[in-house]
Amino acid sequence: MTLRHLNEVGMTHRQPRLLVVDDQPVNIQALYQAFSADHQVLMATSGEQALKIATAKQPDLILLDVMMPGMDGHEVCHRLKADESTRDIPVIFVTAHNDEASETLGLEMGAVDFISKPINPKIVRARVKTQLTLKAQSDLLRQWVYIDGLTGVYNRRHFDERLASEWARSVRGGTELCVVLLDVDFFKRYNDRYGHQAGDDCLRRLAACLKDSLKRPADLLARYGGEEFVCLLPETPLTGALALAEHLRANVAALGIEHADSTVANGVTVSLGVSCKRADGVGSAASLLRAADAQLYQAKAQGRARACGAMLEAA
Repeated sequence: MTLRHLNEVGMTHRQPRLLVVDDQPVNIQALYQAFSADHQVLMATSGEQALKIATAKQPDLILLDVMMPGMDGHEVCHRLKADESTRDIPVIFVTAHNDEASETLGLEMGAVDFISKPINPKIVRARVKTQLTLKAQSDLLRQWVYIDGLTGVYNRRHFDERLASEWARSVRGGTELCVVLLDVDFFKRYNDRYGHQAGDDCLRRLAACLKDSLKRPADLLARYGGEEFVCLLPETPLTGALALAEHLRANVAALGIEHADSTVANGVTVSLGVSCKRADGVGSAASLLRAADAQLYQAKAQGRARACGAMLEAA
């Protein structure tokens, strides 16, 4: 599988992003000239700067000088591999030391390849292309693990992991975090009347509609199980989450999917429960999800096809 093929299946639609790390501007310039025509090239002149850029920009590959003042390349690589957000970024050491001991140490630190100085642009480009292809394949395989096979949106496993990480980030930053849990009204009746194949088609249409309704890259939609979906909304106040929940409800209703056995409408509808973490960090990720489930129960008790929401209260 090539990078071109991964582009075709939608894995990436942008130029590969490289981070070049070297304390000598002349070396950075040489690598920039080799890759700038068809890559996004980020540059850092110190280990500390490299770590900040890698975390913030998430490059596809890092070309890392070994010998730098202060934090050397080995320490940079070690820290990259110790950080969950950067550990999967491949690192190629660029060094004047090409002896066996240096190469062994680098591989033990987590590097995927070595390039000797002075660089040969053709060799560098070939090796970078190989590593980018391998990373794209690896990213695609990781993504498939987190995708629901029926609907094509994220699955419960991915949601659980993101909820935990976003909760931690929200606590550190003192920001709000919202969860929207939604359930298809009378879906068992739908399956009984129209059949399970129609039910699967219905869920696929709903998933596409819900996904298209989320506009921010940070917002996440997942299939929570059965006919339930869940949205994770970082840095979102309760008012914003309730507005989005109403938007989701209206968009699903606008699909006009026939549901003759529903007692709330002639078409498929959803009920939604919203819970919001306070900026002061009260509660836990699990309690936020339980609170959204309780609000979903309230929406159903009040007649379905509506959204209910509340701030997460202290235990």
